[in-house]
Amino acid sequence: MKTQKTTVGSINADVLAFTAGRDVELDVNLIAADCVGTAAHVTMLSKMKVKPAIITEAERKKVIKELKAIIALAAEGNFKIRLADQDVHLAVERTLTEKLGDLGKKVHTCRSRNDQVAVDLRLYAREEILGTLDEAAALISALLAFARKNEKVPMVGRTHMQPGMPSSVGLWAAAHAESLLDDCALLVNAYELNDQCPLGSAASYGVPLPIDRELTADLLGFSRPSHTVLYANNGRGKLESIVLGAMSQVMLSLSRMAQDLMLFTMPEFGYFTLPDELCTGSSIMPQKKNPDVIELVRARASRVKACELAVYDLIKGSPGGYNRDLQDAKEPFMEGIAMTRACLRVLAPFVQAIQVNKKALLAGFTPDVFATDRALELVGQGMPFRDAYHYVKETLGELANMDPVKAIMQKTHLGAPLGIDWELLKDRVIAVTETVREERRVIDTAVKKLLK
Repeated sequence: MKTQKTTVGSINADVLAFTAGRDVELDVNLIAADCVGTAAHVTMLSKMKVKPAIITEAERKKVIKELKAIIALAAEGNFKIRLADQDVHLAVERTLTEKLGDLGKKVHTCRSRNDQVAVDLRLYAREEILGTLDEAAALISALLAFARKNEKVPMVGRTHMQPGMPSSVGLWAAAHAESLLDDCALLVNAYELNDQCPLGSAASYGVPLPIDRELTADLLGFSRPSHTVLYANNGRGKLESIVLGAMSQVMLSLSRMAQDLMLFTMPEFGYFTLPDELCTGSSIMPQKKNPDVIELVRARASRVKACELAVYDLIKGSPGGYNRDLQDAKEPFMEGIAMTRACLRVLAPFVQAIQVNKKALLAGFTPDVFATDRALELVGQGMPFRDAYHYVKETLGELANMDPVKAIMQKTHLGAPLGIDWELLKDRVIAVTETVREERRVIDTAVKKLLK
């Protein structure tokens, strides 16, 4: 039976390959996070009031120096995680031991790989959430610019996909922007739940040495440590599911916008024209200009939701304490976030380049579109609404000469086509970007100080 020697003992080679799974590949994304988490843990150990000191200040500096070297290697793509390492955590420990001898063997004191991966994923998640918020803000800004530019351009408002009432291009775009703004609120909430440091929980049950979990949280720029050591580990999987839940809401908004764009760019509508350079052709039909980007956005909304459900299903029946099932949550977690961010990035220039075809939009107004507006006009003249409703229903021919521009100009109440509070929406975008800026300042300050 072939065995492989590892940091934590010899293991059957087939079992090693099976249990390591894709961690050797996926953990490349966690190298910097693992080094930063290790730096905080070692710093905390160096300040722990025990004699003899587990790690001295001089030793701490040596470890930090080597961790910075690993981060630099990783940035260049030159830090390798071997199958025998199993994951990033043991790859970093192996490297430290190779460089520092017995000192490298000390870094895992009071720590388990369980809470290492928990803190790595939270460090990873906070960067990814902030990046998602930045990209969402860019798309929202593009939608609001498009909306304001086309505020007074009439567009048929639809229910059941059938003509309903006079609306505007501005209202259509602003509505999609507002949906994404609510998604940003969910992302911020996920960020706040993520902003707890699990490090120091060890194998979920604490350690018999006076570690300082508050210090570790501060060193990493978290707002606080998670409280109970058992939930610090039980929260893994749940946290990923929460983050992916927020991502799937972003994708829900994007998918609905993509569906609208697919409809409104059809020749039968012709309301909008997509730029040639953002569309694709056909291998057999020379004339084709396909909206592949928005079709794939719609498809990937389902895939992100599948990632969320995959993590949920992995943990819903798990007993308390660490279970290896959680390893398989890492891939859908990273995949779901990556797909969401890619969709946000590709759609911002897409929105900026959409051409509005006013002639086609005006041609979409048939007399019946004005029926509700006419009924309410009669109500304003004193007729009971239900009488006005039936009168208009029986005399639709009288609406033949209604003006779409005039119709939307009369809708000035809050949130209506000519009642959109642009400053309110702009302020919400600014609040998102300021949140990102402030959180990055806190993180950058903490990490720079830690790695000095």
